[in-house]
Amino acid sequence: MATRKKAEAAKPAKVSKAATLRDKDVAGLQTEIKELQKAHFGLRMQKATQQLSNTSTLRVTRRDIARAKTILAQKQEAQAAK
Repeated sequence: MATRKKAEAAKPAKVSKAATLRDKDVAGLQTEIKELQKAHFGLRMQKATQQLSNTSTLRVTRRDIARAKTILAQKQEAQAAK
């Protein structure tokens, strides 16, 4: 049991999606949002044609889009405040 705890402690911390999005600039966030929207559209079409086996990916992409839009709005607000 002690070896398991040591192995888990040695793993690096997982970087969240929000942290990677915060590193991008405004233009990078806008392109990321467009890519996510295209991916979400493709998933919706797959669902409509009964080809999507894992429907939870729709929820994940929808939340990723919202996360990116939130960070984009925060960055734009910060730029406007300067």
